[in-house]
Amino acid sequence: MIIVFVSKEVPATSWSPVNDETFSQVFGATVIAVFASMMAYLFAQYIDIQIFHFWKKITKGKHLWIRNNFSTFASQFIDTLTVLLLLCSTDIISWDRFGILLLNGFLFKILVAALDTPLLYLGVYILRKRFKLKEGGELALEI
Repeated sequence: MIIVFVSKEVPATSWSPVNDETFSQVFGATVIAVFASMMAYLFAQYIDIQIFHFWKKITKGKHLWIRNNFSTFASQFIDTLTVLLLLCSTDIISWDRFGILLLNGFLFKILVAALDTPLLYLGVYILRKRFKLKEGGELALEI
């Protein structure tokens, strides 16, 4: 953010293919975009945790893939929706692009969440193996 702010204040060189107006148009909304992204992230993570624990209670601690994917799907939809709402309401993105950006962003995040499920199980396997108690009792780390 500091680099973008300083770069915006310094005039472009005479040989630069980008003038000050173009630079401001492209990077001028950085603060708003970062703020929107941070607010969406915090809100989505809160939702993710709540849904994860809801599914953990429903599945009685089993079926990690359900907890992981359903909480992630919901929270990433909220994240994408929140960012786009903030960016569209500040006229950074036009409302006519809202639907397609929401759909594409959400579908991409679902794909990544589904693909990371095997990695999640691998990580759990490694952690369970590493953090088992010496006497073969309960795990020292709850997942």
